[in-house]
Amino acid sequence: MTALAEFAMLSHGWRRALLMILAGAIAALSVAPLFILPALFIGLPLLVWTLDGAERRKGIFGRIFGPAFRIGFWFGLGYFTASLHWLGFAFFVDGGWLIGAMPLAIAGLAAILSIFWGLGTAVAHLLWAAGATRIFALTACLSLAELARGTLFTGFPFNLLGYALTANAEMMQAASLVGIYGLTFAAILVAATPALVWPGADRSIVSRLLPLFGGFGLIALQLGWGYQRLANTTIEYYDDTVIRLVQPAVPQDDKWQVFAREEIVTRLIDLSTMRTGPDDRGLEDVDILLWPEAALPFFLSQEPQYLAQIARMLPEGTVLLTGAPREPYGPDGTIIPGAQPYNAILAINADGEVVTSYDKTHLVPFGEYLPFQSFFSRFGIGQFVYGSDGWAAGEARRLIELPGLPAVLPLICYEIVYSGGLGALVADAAFILVVTNDAWFDGSIGPAQHFHHARLRAVEEGKSMVRAANSGISAFVDPLGRIGGMLGQEEVGVLKGVPARPVEATFFAQVRNIPFFGFILAGLLLPAAGLWVGRRKRI
Repeated sequence: MTALAEFAMLSHGWRRALLMILAGAIAALSVAPLFILPALFIGLPLLVWTLDGAERRKGIFGRIFGPAFRIGFWFGLGYFTASLHWLGFAFFVDGGWLIGAMPLAIAGLAAILSIFWGLGTAVAHLLWAAGATRIFALTACLSLAELARGTLFTGFPFNLLGYALTANAEMMQAASLVGIYGLTFAAILVAATPALVWPGADRSIVSRLLPLFGGFGLIALQLGWGYQRLANTTIEYYDDTVIRLVQPAVPQDDKWQVFAREEIVTRLIDLSTMRTGPDDRGLEDVDILLWPEAALPFFLSQEPQYLAQIARMLPEGTVLLTGAPREPYGPDGTIIPGAQPYNAILAINADGEVVTSYDKTHLVPFGEYLPFQSFFSRFGIGQFVYGSDGWAAGEARRLIELPGLPAVLPLICYEIVYSGGLGALVADAAFILVVTNDAWFDGSIGPAQHFHHARLRAVEEGKSMVRAANSGISAFVDPLGRIGGMLGQEEVGVLKGVPARPVEATFFAQVRNIPFFGFILAGLLLPAAGLWVGRRKRI
């Protein structure tokens, strides 16, 4: 390991770039769905050792965008390319010239996200010094970089480094205390400790190994607390709220085709009403029937015959919650000419009436709307997800409150991945309801990643989650992140269950990221104080 550390310190030019890309790609193996945690203990020490050998440039520009920035950038490029490569599967749905553009798009996204990490390592290097304080500097600055990429410019918080510490239900429980950003701080700090072991000929073996064993001890405490929380938390259920969710697995390339509408509706109705066993009463004892995002890929106002079929299917007292596009209506009840439609969840009762709805508020850039549309449209570039000219964002997050049923927080697709960003109304919700369509990424690891991120929100908020996906993964998840029932990727079927009641408000739900910012402050003050003391001694 000493030879590897010295090689990383002395590398430069293309060798340094290649080493960092490889180290970042190795680190990516630690997050969902592989969870090879030792990979993070390889990748992050390589990053530390390479930063040890980074040249210091003069001038503010040279310090910020010099070697330390490039080291973090290349490391991020390897990490994000490896962990987000599955986004490229969406380009195969429509095919054509988009397939050729796929490598450039994935590399471009990885490069944009890597800028955050490059800035993080550059700032950390300003506080760099020999010893353990440099680990705290890197942890604080890289954690801030992760918060920035998950928040700024609409945010893209997929595969935060903290997910490496959430491989099972026991490890997940720590999210109820510090959230995924707090776990990100812990993951970087713990996984970087091997860099303090090698090289170290001038230090005793005990002093070199103590930080590493301390990191292992922290993970052991995390597991122990998780076991304790799982064993001592009582889960109760809404026995009077029966939900039947449908996973139709409609192929994405057929979904928005006019000729496929009748077949799609027939499949949804057949699955909704079929009996899976002698004790299954179909929809007779169901309070909420749940269909996934864009399950009805057309405007119901333009296809009233399908609304009539839905009404005939629903027993009295059963409500259908389904993803569907929604036309924008003005105060007078007429459609607003030229206005963009919404990606929505509609609530339909047994009389065929749309009684309430929720419009997606957090849209996917380039997927559901086109930033700088006037510019990109000149080159024939549009959004990937169907919509006349893209979707409009909903005005505000809101609860769906239906007579005789508990209030639910509805979310569409990747709205669930924003830790601490579900809105203030999550505190008033009985449970979280998510509809999604991950069929764009069938055959990849993307749906499993997305589902795992969603499970962490249940743990953070102490709320159960019911998730309906077009082609998986659909599931009932309790407030501790445990799966009560699940339909796997590309599986066709139905799932019936009851949501769990909320547990006592979690520490994270009460204070959000305040502990995380405390960690950041401590992580910055330690190396800063070390540098100040060192300068005083030289004086």
